[in-house]
Amino acid sequence: MSSCTEKYKVNTALHKVVLVFMLGVFSIFQVFPQQVATLEYRGGGDWYANPTAVPNLIHFCNEHISTKIDPKPSVVKPGSVDIFNYPILFITGHGNILFDEDEVSNLRNYLTSGGFIHISDNYGLDKFIRKEFKKILPELEFLEVPFKHPIYHQKFSFEKGVPKIHEHDGKSPQGFGLFYQGQLVCFYDYESDLSDGWESQVVHNNPPEVRLKALQMGANIIQFAFTN
Repeated sequence: MSSCTEKYKVNTALHKVVLVFMLGVFSIFQVFPQQVATLEYRGGGDWYANPTAVPNLIHFCNEHISTKIDPKPSVVKPGSVDIFNYPILFITGHGNILFDEDEVSNLRNYLTSGGFIHISDNYGLDKFIRKEFKKILPELEFLEVPFKHPIYHQKFSFEKGVPKIHEHDGKSPQGFGLFYQGQLVCFYDYESDLSDGWESQVVHNNPPEVRLKALQMGANIIQFAFTN
């Protein structure tokens, strides 16, 4: 009887160790997946535009480029230290955007220490983006990103640069970038509206082939941000 009791205790203890280990491993993958965030800026612009866009892009990336991104993107304010938890921040909207001095300093530190920002002009954002990012990196100008740049040639290749997704003013789509010490730290799609293409089909009723191009370009942006 004593021998059986001792074996039971050993087996129970072993099971507990295994259980704790498995729970620990599970917790690590649940608590520390890759994460991305949307920037909640001030100024009155609709930072919350295209609510299905980034979640859909995450789903596409997890399926096609082997990322393990949390399906629910975070929302973070530009003055928060939390921005440093994310390798990429997304900005979109139609209207005014405003950064105060603390936010400018925080965003500059983020971009110059390895962070990456993607901006998708949802129409009407251009003049505000250019003015506010001039505060963050005054020594830099938005330059058109060459078609040969690696951001266009990650998992998917875009020989002619950023694709046209949604019509605004009949202009050709352009991809602009801020290059800090030679490194692309901010990618800005203009007259393309990639984030519209990431939204669920029912929102804008974009053709499947157009949505696919938008998602593929978005996956390139995430892959580039994660690996550079």
